[in-house]
Formats: sequence, C-alpha cells, structure tokens
Amino acid sequence: MAQTKEQKQKKLNDLKKNIDEQKSMVFVAYDGLKASDMFDLRKRLKEEGCRLVVGKKTLFNLALKDGKIDFDSKGLQGQVGFIFGSEDEISPAKISHKFSKENENLKILGGFFENNIITKEMVLTLAQIPSREELLSKVVGSISSPVSGFVNVLQGNLRNLVYALSAIKK
Repeated sequence: MAQTKEQKQKKLNDLKKNIDEQKSMVFVAYDGLKASDMFDLRKRLKEEGCRLVVGKKTLFNLALKDGKIDFDSKGLQGQVGFIFGSEDEISPAKISHKFSKENENLKILGGFFENNIITKEMVLTLAQIPSREELLSKVVGSISSPVSGFVNVLQGNLRNLVYALSAIKK
C-alpha cells in the first residue's frame, strides 16, 4: 500500500533524528531473514541501546544527506537495514556480527563510525574489540597487580621473621 506524503515525511524525520543521535551505524542486508529472527535481532539490539531501522533506500539517502553524510545507499545490494548505536559505538558492530554468524541471511555491508564510512572488514574489526566492561576490568587488574605483589613481598618478610623466631625458640 502506498504511503502518503505525510507518512513519508514522518519516516524521514525519524531517520534524521536517529542519524543525529547515533554514535555509529552498521548497514546490513536482511534478505531471507524470517520475521522471528528479525524480532530476535531487534530484541538483542534494544537490550544494548541500539535500534534497527528498515525502509526505502531513497528515504535513507535523503536522511543521510540532511545528516551531512556523503553516502549513496542505492549502491547497497538487497533489502537494507540500518543499525543505529546511540549509547555505545561498538555494540552495533558486535551484535550484528554475532547475529550474522548465527544466521547467514543477515549480511554486514558496511557502516559509519567517527564521521567516516567504513567497509565490512572494518565493521568486523570493530566487532572484535572487547567491551567497555572487559577493558575496565583489565585496567583494574593491571593497577591492582603491583599492589598485590607488594603485599606478598611484605608478607614474606614477616613470615621469614616468624620462621626465624620459631627456629630460635626450638
């Protein structure tokens, strides 16, 4: 069923809003993806503060041009969806990569990161980066490691003193 001009304008405004709020984007082709799989993908994305938007490539082009992004989505093959990450830069790439491994009908086409269009390979590289929580735990571990080593050294001196005193006592 054909959309009215007002419906198209509303979709365009929603796309512009998503593009303005995003920290990164991943372009995916979802040809042959079942509705239940699409629902599962949307659920995973929502848990991480991401959003999947599907629509006509012409509307995407208009929204991208208004968002000052020089990219022609008509060159992308198949039914195209845009995954927007508004909370975390890496999570759209991670989720789409993990889901594409589980379901071969979802194909990563490229993305947008730090005001640059990136290729599929660069999106896959982004997906390999550890999460923020993992990186923070590694930092905490590297900070606490010297401290715990110092405590063990101090305990060693006290332990040796106790051994020496017990040897003298005997």
